[in-house]
Amino acid sequence: MPGTNGLRGGQEAPRPPAPGTLVVDTARDDRVGEFRGVAGPRWSLRPVRGGAEWEVDPAYVRLATPIERLRAETARCNARSEGRFL
Repeated sequence: MPGTNGLRGGQEAPRPPAPGTLVVDTARDDRVGEFRGVAGPRWSLRPVRGGAEWEVDPAYVRLATPIERLRAETARCNARSEGRFL
């Protein structure tokens, strides 16, 4: 369970990934997002299919697995082919 600083077990804050890296927000039902940058103590993520960015505590972020990346990229391609804004 996270402590008052949002980190588990006294861990240091994780290093942010490179912009564009696909990550999973475990606090939001394993929602996959594209890392956009750091906003104060939180990280900004963007939905893969487009839409509004959201912020998350880095303690609840992990790198996407290969299958999660594949699903996200497929969803992005499908949205693009349907003419949805990305």
